[in-house]
Amino acid sequence: MEKGVDEDPLNRIQQLLEYKSTAKQVTYKRLIHAFETLAKESKRVISELKKRAKPSDADVTLDFKRINEHEFQVKVAGDMVIFVLHTNIVTFEDSHDVMKDAYIQSAEINRYFGQIMIYNFMSDSLQFHRINDPGYLLARLLINHEGRYIIEGEGKLGVVFSHISESPITETDLNILVKLALTLAIENDLTAPPYNQVKFITLHQKIEKTLELGAGQKIGFRMSYQGKLEG
Repeated sequence: MEKGVDEDPLNRIQQLLEYKSTAKQVTYKRLIHAFETLAKESKRVISELKKRAKPSDADVTLDFKRINEHEFQVKVAGDMVIFVLHTNIVTFEDSHDVMKDAYIQSAEINRYFGQIMIYNFMSDSLQFHRINDPGYLLARLLINHEGRYIIEGEGKLGVVFSHISESPITETDLNILVKLALTLAIENDLTAPPYNQVKFITLHQKIEKTLELGAGQKIGFRMSYQGKLEG
């Protein structure tokens, strides 16, 4: 046995299986429960909006659609908000602010999270299969083995839940998350691309990509995401 190896590696593997891997399985079960509750709350919010909102144009539609066990979509007028459950359990880099929290530092298993991502697309992008249209990450919800959570996101989503919670996530928390996500999607308007970018087109673009010509981008998201990339 090499110097420095004081125990059978199988003992370490056993410890990891009984401690770390088990915690990750518990985390994933928590995540699935939260995702199902999130879907239920999204459906409830849309149902309530249909009762309250009376848009003058019948084409301003609201809808909830379950795609599969890992995805559902919420349509609010011209926006499609897509909720996706990721099956992998992740952690943060040590430099991340949440890693400095006393609770996270108190036990290694507290640092492992399941993820639910919330994306915003233009509903026309999906309807007309405009595969080059951009989508934007509104927020990601991260939940650990005890159900404690943090949300990273745009606008209020990145402020209200920006620190690890003191208690497990609740139905009320998820209801608020849905409402804030839908509000953010609707509030951020499209902006037309600069004239010079769409001034010239090829015949191929005219024939094959007519629906994509002049497609807009979300104002708020362009500022927050593209600005970071350019910086």
